[in-house]
Amino acid sequence: MTGWLQGGPDPATRPRVHTSDFDFCLPEALIAQEPARPRDMARLLVLRDGAIADHRMLDLPDLLEPGDVLVVNDTQVIPARLTARRGEARVGLLLNRNEGGGIWHALVRNARRLHAEDIIAIEGAENCTARVLEAPEDGAVRLDFGPDQGALARALEVAGEIPLPPYIPRPDGPRPEDATDYQTIFARTPGAVAAPTASLHFSERLLAALDARGVTRATVTLHVGAGTFLPMRAEDPREHRIHAEWGEITEAAAATINAAKRVIAVGTTALRLLESAAREDGTVAPFRGLTDIFILPGFRFRVTDGLVTNFHLPKSTLFMLVCAFAGTEAVKSAYAHAIAEGYRFYSYGDGSLMWRA
Repeated sequence: MTGWLQGGPDPATRPRVHTSDFDFCLPEALIAQEPARPRDMARLLVLRDGAIADHRMLDLPDLLEPGDVLVVNDTQVIPARLTARRGEARVGLLLNRNEGGGIWHALVRNARRLHAEDIIAIEGAENCTARVLEAPEDGAVRLDFGPDQGALARALEVAGEIPLPPYIPRPDGPRPEDATDYQTIFARTPGAVAAPTASLHFSERLLAALDARGVTRATVTLHVGAGTFLPMRAEDPREHRIHAEWGEITEAAAATINAAKRVIAVGTTALRLLESAAREDGTVAPFRGLTDIFILPGFRFRVTDGLVTNFHLPKSTLFMLVCAFAGTEAVKSAYAHAIAEGYRFYSYGDGSLMWRA
């Protein structure tokens, strides 16, 4: 299922929103450049029915109940940022989505230098080339690396970089610790170009405490794409295009979710996948495919009761999502509180637990 209207009311009854409605002033000093150490000591803001409370991630088991199910995303970030050459021309690539058979959708810097049927060579990876399938459109292109997936995997290992978000600047390239810092404890299935960052707070001792509390887990996969970095430029959010991402909910995961007392998504990625697979009766169907679901205020959530998530950028699709989930005014108040109290923002920042309004 795809599209920003999926799961929502008729457009005539959907509240009219503007991108500028979701702006706020964030001091640059609050943008985290590395994660909390240890991870589970990150701060945790809890928002429920408009009330705000301050905790630590390690308090999460006490905030949940036996029978609750945490839905976690097992996607693994790949070193998807590459540099390629076509003759003397250099282009930057950010692999976005594996379409199978060696074909990848990618975002391109200096896209005007590429044309259909061009052959480009990956810098730093011997004998790794790709064919441009068609002329780039809107800064994106489809590339054919050939059927040998092992060759591309080796090329990424030697020549790729972990694609850290632009607000975590690394002028000399990612630091060695970023390779582990920007990977979650649940990472098992390679394919993402960005981490499901809410999961960065989880540790073995936190998982053990959740197990002891009787909180279970269901594992899903959503390969986070490069579109998560794209800014919102239109004043009408509905004009913004969400790049499709590949996800899967297995039959076993769906059964665990459907038996839950309450469903708590760990991250907006897990929430988007759950609501993409939602049935009218509030259960989840097994799912395997693409979703470009775009959640705005007025969306009717069918499955998700709670959301563990980090603090998001102003005017971003993810800030709009949390406003839709917990109530725009309540979320704005929570963010104002977080800024006043010095919470750390974005991928390496602190977390929140928000309950559905």
